[in-house]
Amino acid sequence: MAKASRRKPMSEINVVPYIDVMLVLLVIFMVTAPLMTQGIKVDLPEAASGPLEVDDDEPMLVVSVKEDGTYYMNLGEEEEPVPLSEIGSRTQKILAANPDIKVLVEGDKNLAYGVIVDLMNTLQASGADSVGLITQPPQA
Repeated sequence: MAKASRRKPMSEINVVPYIDVMLVLLVIFMVTAPLMTQGIKVDLPEAASGPLEVDDDEPMLVVSVKEDGTYYMNLGEEEEPVPLSEIGSRTQKILAANPDIKVLVEGDKNLAYGVIVDLMNTLQASGADSVGLITQPPQA
């Protein structure tokens, strides 16, 4: 009778399949990352001003006004229209939770001047000490 030879268990892990999966995931994330932009599409006015120095860790509240006069509050991933009467109360709550947050206004260049002024008055009445305006650098 032939004696069956016993195999010794292999104690090494084959990492080649894990590397393949990691590379596939890396390619997927590299392709999808540029597509995941957030914000409201607004045609900003052009102005020759210096860039605002902002840290990535520093929180910002951006209030956008589209050409048709709809308001949006961009804090995180929220992109639903907000009436002007509700912006003041929401801003107060946000500033109460985080008083160091920067408040910025982004308005379409075709809007009437009074719409932006009304928005800035509402933001300042809700407790925002300084409200910044977002513009686009001039095209050469």
